[in-house]
Amino acid sequence: MATTSSHSTRVDRRDAARRLLQRELEQLTPEERVVVERFISGGRVSRNVRRELHESRTLGERVADRVAAVGGSWTFIMCFGVVLVVWMIVNSFLLARAFDPYPYILLNLVLSCLAAVQAPIIMMSQNRQAAVDRMHAENDYQVNVKSELEVLQIHEKLDVLRSHEWALLVEQQNRQIEMLQRLLECATAAPGDGRQKQP
Repeated sequence: MATTSSHSTRVDRRDAARRLLQRELEQLTPEERVVVERFISGGRVSRNVRRELHESRTLGERVADRVAAVGGSWTFIMCFGVVLVVWMIVNSFLLARAFDPYPYILLNLVLSCLAAVQAPIIMMSQNRQAAVDRMHAENDYQVNVKSELEVLQIHEKLDVLRSHEWALLVEQQNRQIEMLQRLLECATAAPGDGRQKQP
């Protein structure tokens, strides 16, 4: 009995998925098929994408993320501004024989090299973040599709329950009408007997 109800639930879930997606399950993309199969089996779709990617990062990706976090902060900008000002003051006023006199060619070289290295590293981090965002969007889409399928299934179950309850209500009403008709027939068949029995 339990096996039959479980099998009928699976058939209903498969039909619900087919109706919602408006095409046969064999015509779905592999990603949609995974979602529908998890819906049919009652499995989970949601996952923690950030944790999955955080655990699978390579050393280069971790370094790129750290460089992007430090290089894109106000702390870095202020510290680097202080270093530039100190460099200029030391080379302009404090040293008798400056190692990088005005127009600070060595400073320009250092800044150019820093920008040349820092920009691609930050872009690597941004590309990885874009991949994380795409995976989040894909996961959200899968969760939304499964949620829609679940809601549709709940609506169908409520409709079945409502129609079943409606049928029971009609059946009870018909029985009450029959009982009332029998009482009415008994009352009209022997009207004097009912009056005599009353004290």
